[in-house]
Amino acid sequence: QVQLVESGGGLVQAGGSLKLSCAASGSFRSLNDMGWQRQAPGKQRDLVASITSDGTTNYSDSVKGRFTISRDNAKGTVWLQMNNLKPEDTGVYYCYAVVQRVGLQSYWGQGTQVTVSS
Repeated sequence: QVQLVESGGGLVQAGGSLKLSCAASGSFRSLNDMGWQRQAPGKQRDLVASITSDGTTNYSDSVKGRFTISRDNAKGTVWLQMNNLKPEDTGVYYCYAVVQRVGLQSYWGQGTQVTVSS
């Protein structure tokens, strides 16, 4: 089994910052891609940012220039630094990881709420 534990969500005013963390643990050979998805109220879950094991990053257009994703492969941890937050960034943020076990498998965290007030 693989567990992803997230932390760092909360309530912040527009223009503020938050940093999300996600730590992977369990039985796996390696961590491949890691990232964050967001689900706003009444909407589908969308990709916010991802990062490969060699550090290549990808961002949704809505967060480019404001959010930064990073990871520590030795610790199995991924972070999402969110700056200049906007009310439309509100939602539940889910960490995910693609791991090598018996083939590639995807896992998600339990989600952490981010609320940005105007």
